[in-house]
Amino acid sequence: MKVLIQAIVSFFVFIVDFVYGNRSYPRFYVLETIARVPYFSYLSVLHLYETLGYWRKADLLKLHFAETWNELHHLLIMESLGGDRYWIDRFVAQHVAVAYYWVVVLIYMLFPSYAYYLMELIEGHAYHTYDEYLKTYEAQLKAQRAPQVAINFYRDGDLYMFDEVQTAPDHEFRRPKGNNLEWH
Repeated sequence: MKVLIQAIVSFFVFIVDFVYGNRSYPRFYVLETIARVPYFSYLSVLHLYETLGYWRKADLLKLHFAETWNELHHLLIMESLGGDRYWIDRFVAQHVAVAYYWVVVLIYMLFPSYAYYLMELIEGHAYHTYDEYLKTYEAQLKAQRAPQVAINFYRDGDLYMFDEVQTAPDHEFRRPKGNNLEWH
């Protein structure tokens, strides 16, 4: 099963790299639209299980909602940077997201650990894509003011949901300064 999931992710990465090439913000918009989907899928399945009386723990619901909220703000940042400017980028992102939703729901219902593994691979790809971009354009990003939505989410707004996604043991809460687009 892991090999199949790795193959699916590799195919997806190839397609995104081919279609978006050097169009970074549209690529990031697509990645962030898709990155939200597993959490919606998990929440849907967990709510179904809760409704059927199979499961009654709020911890995963709370965590996955907070992760959805985090991904929403990543998406809003990409929109504010013009990643959704063209209808074709919105069309691709939204249609892939709908199909991906149902795939993750099915996998999560049958094999929850594999659904998390799928998300881990996709998040890993997104991380490496962003990290490479940050290293390449560090000076430009430091010179560009952060969008207001980023400042509100990471620095000035209600940080409750942001704090909920800080789940590493024995960690300090990460507080980006939020003044520019370079968030290290």
